Amino acid sequence: MTTYAIHTADSAPEGSRDTLRHVQVTLGGVPNLAAAMAESPSLLRAFFAVREIYSQGTLRAGDIHVLSMANAFENDCRWCMAFHTMMAQKSGVSAATIDAIRAGQSPADERARALSTFTRALIAHRGAVPPAALAEFLAAGFTSAQVLEVILGVGFSVMANYAQHVVQAPLDDMLSAQAWSRPDVQAQH
Repeated sequence: MTTYAIHTADSAPEGSRDTLRHVQVTLGGVPNLAAAMAESPSLLRAFFAVREIYSQGTLRAGDIHVLSMANAFENDCRWCMAFHTMMAQKSGVSAATIDAIRAGQSPADERARALSTFTRALIAHRGAVPPAALAEFLAAGFTSAQVLEVILGVGFSVMANYAQHVVQAPLDDMLSAQAWSRPDVQAQH
């Protein structure tokens, strides 16, 4: 089994150093997953470039974290679920919505329910979303452009989920209160 270092800006490959320095400044620290992803300067730079583009879309901050939590649930990414739980809390997503998504259930909040359900359908059907799922998403007030932003969000999240499965970065201390294990339930699609 390969062990990945949790890099600093000093220990990372040359091509990752500037990105890690930028992450340190903008986030106030370098999350362990990003520090491990630094082993590949291409992945690290791509991940943060996509993050920047994604954040400039029309989805709200809370929406981005609801989507990322639904994606983390479907891909069983413990680190990502903990991180996006913390960020969802900071973005004002209700505790009930967060708890429902972490349990693999549909949130009571209409917007969060539509977004998490559509995200899960997109993943489960590998992009070939049933027309009814698309219609439900649009009926909840999302736009056709936001359908495509969800695809961007899923792609962004998958980079982190899959990288975490490979690098197995330890959960950061700041995320310990949000530690998560996938419950033994069938996700609702």
